[in-house]
Amino acid sequence: MANVTFSSPVMANNVTVYAVAGHRGTILSVAKAHRIPIPFDCGDGECGSCVVQVKHLSGDGVKYGIALTEKEKEMLRQLGKITPDEIENAEVNDMPPPYRLACQCFIRDEDIMVTFEGDQTMPGRKPRMSIAAAIFKGGQEIRSVDQFIAYAIKVEEEAAIHFDELGAAMEAVGNTEVADLFRQFAGYSRLHYEEAKSLAGTADLAALMPGDHVWPDLVTPERTALWAGDPDLSRLDALKAALQGELLGFEFYHHIAETSPDPKIRSMAKEFVKEEGEHVAILERWIEREWAQRRSAAE
Repeated sequence: MANVTFSSPVMANNVTVYAVAGHRGTILSVAKAHRIPIPFDCGDGECGSCVVQVKHLSGDGVKYGIALTEKEKEMLRQLGKITPDEIENAEVNDMPPPYRLACQCFIRDEDIMVTFEGDQTMPGRKPRMSIAAAIFKGGQEIRSVDQFIAYAIKVEEEAAIHFDELGAAMEAVGNTEVADLFRQFAGYSRLHYEEAKSLAGTADLAALMPGDHVWPDLVTPERTALWAGDPDLSRLDALKAALQGELLGFEFYHHIAETSPDPKIRSMAKEFVKEEGEHVAILERWIEREWAQRRSAAE
């Protein structure tokens, strides 16, 4: 048995759990079993989103075998979380590096402290808002739950259509990698759209749908500035454009969640804030990885 202590600024207190050492007991699997909010996207060592810092607490100084796979070494190297000396020490002396991928690091029969940053989708301090954020409501107060749902439906429907259009444009010029990314973002927006539609139920909200004139730039928040099918558009450029749109969507819902006088509207808006925040966090991690890969290629 091992004591695994999880520590993160997104948790009120450290949490210590008992874990059985074994071939299936990764840090991530233990965290998921105990509802510890370690962020992760793929769960298979491909994305680097579940990077954690591991401190070995064994009093005798012995650190058990680590089974650091080539996949994990490469991802940690791309993220700048492992040095050549640490890789050599792991390969030659079986000494674990301080940073690991939670989905790849197996629990051993020793006590450890696992530290991670976590996703803060509703940060303690108000995030920086753009000037446009204050007038995303079009100068009018959203006065009812139905009106909020109508706005959400409009925002997510147009975001999905926009990303699909961008995907088709990228595909037409042969940039299939970026096309696939935009299709994925369109899928996220469609999920939000379906969620908003389900909230509407059988209600006819056509009269409450906002026109383009209510938005600061005459388009809904999540539509990016990209329109043309640029064959040279890089994966990094596409990620940055998508992040711009998701941040505006985050600001829109966050502003409603903070300013609406109706507690039910605020509660519904917070759910959208949480999901938009998760998308922002995913995109920020992807962008960080793209930069890391570029730095690695330049070395």
